[in-house]
Amino acid sequence: MHQIQRMKQMVERLNNAARAYYQENREIMPNIEYDRLYDELVLMEKETGVVLSDSPTVRVGYELLTGLPKETHESPMLSLDKTKDIHALREWLGNKKGLLSWKIDGLTIVLSYSDGKLSKAVTRGNGEVGEVVTNNVRVFKNVPLTIPYKGNLVLRGEAVIRYSDFERMNREIADINLKYKNPRNLCSGSVRQLNNRVTAERNVYYFAFALVSSEGVDFNNSRLQQMIWLRKQGFDIAEYKEVDAANLEETVAWFAGKMEGNDLPADGLVLTFDDIAYGQSLGRTAKFPKDAIAFKWQDEVMETQLVKVEWSASRTGLINPIAVFEPVELEGTTVQRASVHNISVMEGLELGIGDTIRVYKANMIIPQISENKTRSGPVAIPEQCPVCGHKTVIQQENDVKSLFCTNENCLAKQIKSFTHFVGRDAMGIDGLSEATIEKFISNGLIREYADIFRLERYENEITQMEGFGIKSFRNLIDAINKARVTNAVRLLYSLGIPNIGLSNAKLICKEFSYDWEQIQNASRDQLLRISGVGEVMANEYVRFFNNERNLSFLAELMKEIKLERIETTSTGQPFEGIRFVITGAVNEFSNRNELKDTIEQKGGKVTDSVTSKTDYLINNDKMSGSSKNRKAKELGVPIISEKQFLNWMVDGIKPGE
Repeated sequence: MHQIQRMKQMVERLNNAARAYYQENREIMPNIEYDRLYDELVLMEKETGVVLSDSPTVRVGYELLTGLPKETHESPMLSLDKTKDIHALREWLGNKKGLLSWKIDGLTIVLSYSDGKLSKAVTRGNGEVGEVVTNNVRVFKNVPLTIPYKGNLVLRGEAVIRYSDFERMNREIADINLKYKNPRNLCSGSVRQLNNRVTAERNVYYFAFALVSSEGVDFNNSRLQQMIWLRKQGFDIAEYKEVDAANLEETVAWFAGKMEGNDLPADGLVLTFDDIAYGQSLGRTAKFPKDAIAFKWQDEVMETQLVKVEWSASRTGLINPIAVFEPVELEGTTVQRASVHNISVMEGLELGIGDTIRVYKANMIIPQISENKTRSGPVAIPEQCPVCGHKTVIQQENDVKSLFCTNENCLAKQIKSFTHFVGRDAMGIDGLSEATIEKFISNGLIREYADIFRLERYENEITQMEGFGIKSFRNLIDAINKARVTNAVRLLYSLGIPNIGLSNAKLICKEFSYDWEQIQNASRDQLLRISGVGEVMANEYVRFFNNERNLSFLAELMKEIKLERIETTSTGQPFEGIRFVITGAVNEFSNRNELKDTIEQKGGKVTDSVTSKTDYLINNDKMSGSSKNRKAKELGVPIISEKQFLNWMVDGIKPGE
């Protein structure tokens, strides 16, 4: 009876963790803990002969919760059995040949093609029923919409977002929030969007790993030939190697050596029999196919002592516990910090200062705590936010307890304003990503804009942070010092005043001859006289510069920077009052932004959409079928080339004259 009760508890914990991970994009249990509990449950089921109805050992997935259309798979999409033992992997392969490939950690999707065209895309879902995401898959970066083969084709693959794109999007995309802890969660959220424009912006890739059916194609009973054929059809394939018992171990080691620098999220390897008929003859269990098996590396686990728990505040107000321990070598790097995710995980580990803990790198990359051997906790939970000092509160949702800051004006909640301040068109400080700014604020190094220009005093603290060394610190300081010399347009735009975009900042600065004293003290009436400045904008502007707190941090900032005077010219503005739209590739300018800046410097205005108010569309390909070209032709808007624009500019000719 005791064993059955224990099994019920384990089933509940495992199902809660899986539901949070797959449906809610949250992680409430380390991977190594999930695997340990799962393996323990399998053993107990064998010992007792009892398998509970909702056991994760027999359930493939969960009910779907989104509004996307549902569709039943023709054949169930089962999970893979797994092993961490290289000898067991060799025994499984026996004297057969196989294909060993990355087990990409993304979202499994089934693609169907008919008459050479993509006809349907369905997610794995719960294994029986998936979600139809055809329109979203059409905007993946590398999915062929048309292929040479004209028969009916069905294949499976993994949708994935690369680490490099994940890190870039975390810096650049405004609607990314903390629920996207890793590329897999971001990919899942991106693929299941109801608006595929969002999907298109997130650089989702697709890697095929299995051909389900293709009428009339003979592959000589070889999965290798299937992969070669799929590549010829235009599909990217999950990287694979041919293996047998003799080279299996060294091939696994080869993949392990590439894990650290792999840009694709992967949580192990997959071994499949090359012999298709043999694999199919093995059949399947209720949960696992028998023609493939997953391999996960034995995690390198090191024992160390917990030194302290730090609390890191984030832009949502969430305050996460970070375990700091005596440094250990893991997978070739020195590690001394690991996220503990939330209070529930911390309490489950019963962390106490000085405890003997075991740490590892999940997927050989992300430091995690696998076990606390001495369990002397609990660690005290802070009653004040580490950033602003205001009161904290513990909130519980779905059985998970988390700590939050109650101060709406907490600096940690204003990360976006600091990110905007250092942006390319604002102060232009390279190397200060959103994640880095968040880290500096959490550690008390930045409290206002001026503090960014004072970071050099924290060399010791910064160079000891993960991801920083002497070289990266010096590069950052050089970028900061370079940004000290700026101009009124950059400064005004960088302040993040509501509704004051870059174009409006240029208009306002130009109106006041780039004199900062006049710019800062502009009245509402003066602003309203500027073409393009309305009442809402003028009110926000005046309100910002009448705020004592804003004036205080601006005064501190002015001590750290130098404004270069932009000289006004008396040569006239040939494009004064003329509206342009730019589309297509540019040849004479380095990018569209440079062309836009040139137009605005000459008095013109650049907008995003072609309307009846547009004077000219600049497009080097006048015969393009783009939506902007079509719209311009419908409205009778002249389409000019870059060369024609340059001729006007050089000759000082006002268009239309």
